[in-house]
Amino acid sequence: MDLDAYEAVHRDRWQELDQLARARPRTGAEADRLVAGYQAAATDLARIRAAAPRTATGERLSLTLFRARLRLTGTPVDPLTALTGFLVLQLPAALYRIRWLTLWVAAATAVVAAVVAVWISTTPGALETFGTPESLRRYATQDFQAYYSDRGLGAFTAQVWTNNAYIAASMVAFGITGLFVPYSIGQNAINLGVSAAIMHSEGRLGDFFLWIAPHGQLELYSIFLAGAAGLRIAWSWVAPGERTRAQALAEDGRALVTVALGLVGTLLLSGLVEGVVTRQDWPWPVKIGIGTVALAAVLWYQWVLGGRAYRAGQRGDVEEFERGATALVAG
Repeated sequence: MDLDAYEAVHRDRWQELDQLARARPRTGAEADRLVAGYQAAATDLARIRAAAPRTATGERLSLTLFRARLRLTGTPVDPLTALTGFLVLQLPAALYRIRWLTLWVAAATAVVAAVVAVWISTTPGALETFGTPESLRRYATQDFQAYYSDRGLGAFTAQVWTNNAYIAASMVAFGITGLFVPYSIGQNAINLGVSAAIMHSEGRLGDFFLWIAPHGQLELYSIFLAGAAGLRIAWSWVAPGERTRAQALAEDGRALVTVALGLVGTLLLSGLVEGVVTRQDWPWPVKIGIGTVALAAVLWYQWVLGGRAYRAGQRGDVEEFERGATALVAG
């Protein structure tokens, strides 16, 4: 079957069905056209999927049929069910789609940070460009640790959360540029490398890792997730596949913006760990262990729960979420 030719022949009928499905029928004639259009489009979708199981044309027609079916049956989706569907289906599936890209972003960050730290530590005069010996010593011996305890718990946690959430949302929102994410990830990696080099110069490299480890595991992973989502959006218009660039950008953008919403939660959790746990006088294994458990929970959510949702047909896109939410209502 020539799918392009088939779509060209039936496009007007599908568009009419979509318009009827989006607005409640006001007359009996409109209701009759909705029923007839639904039956004809269902046959069209069966023929398309027989020729190619998963295509952009088939997915759009499937969404139109889904809306028409809801209009015909009047199946309600209450807010609690919609929220459950978002948390159990759409968000983990969207995170699962970027799992490998997230690891690549993490690896790139680690490499850049390590190279910067080694270069500064081994290049004569490089360290002095970041401050006087007295200011560097004060940073390594006082300021680095004081950062976590100088302000009140609530204010510090809120500041950390909002700052990191803004950075993550910016990476997703401006990922389409293809340049913002590499720039942001590079800046973050360089800052880590510079801090590590300064701490190492004063024999405090161990403190650097100890103070970052409790909250930094989840905080950094959340930033890696945001970077991966932004890069995926950029790639959607570079290599759209069978879709047009506009379709690819719209579909992937809707799916991956959900990642930004999910990162509000993961960064809130890391902010609580940073504001509450890191500053405590507890043994380091306890504090680091709490951070590790928080990261493990997010990894399970992305890789295990997300994998289940993805294999069940979810792609993190809005239409897949609507189908999943309706299934929850029915089941």
